[in-house]
Amino acid sequence: MRTALRPAITTAALRFPSCYAVLTAAHEGADHITQRDAHAVAKGKPGPEGRRACAGHVIEYTAVQAAALLLADRGLRLRLDWRYAAAGLALSAITHYAADRSGGRWGEDPETQETTRMVRFANNWLGKGTWLQRDPQAGYRYDQAWHKVWIAVAAGVAAAGGER
Repeated sequence: MRTALRPAITTAALRFPSCYAVLTAAHEGADHITQRDAHAVAKGKPGPEGRRACAGHVIEYTAVQAAALLLADRGLRLRLDWRYAAAGLALSAITHYAADRSGGRWGEDPETQETTRMVRFANNWLGKGTWLQRDPQAGYRYDQAWHKVWIAVAAGVAAAGGER
């Protein structure tokens, strides 16, 4: 079709839900499907091994999000300002690294599951009591909620830029 028949999405209010949907879908794929097992196992370990594994995961994660956002920008004609999109992607990457580096990882067996320092701290600070002990999925759910809250902020940043 001709571009005249497909108007561009030109307001931040319309770009935001598109950016959020794309970044969230890319998060699901990058965090659950394409994440290397070696990264998943080592990213919470102390020292250089953990930092390298986490950085490798976050680089790949951010590349998936960037590619998805680029495809959406082109396909949906979002007219993103890529300075803002890059800032949103950087925010997503930094907060993802912070959560994943905080230590721990999710195991299949709740008895041996390690909980990240960030999740334990936030759980106690928010007065969530013994949620982590009662619900074997609590740590994972908290981790994913953390990521998605920051993805929403990142989508807002990416969508805020005016037309280029």
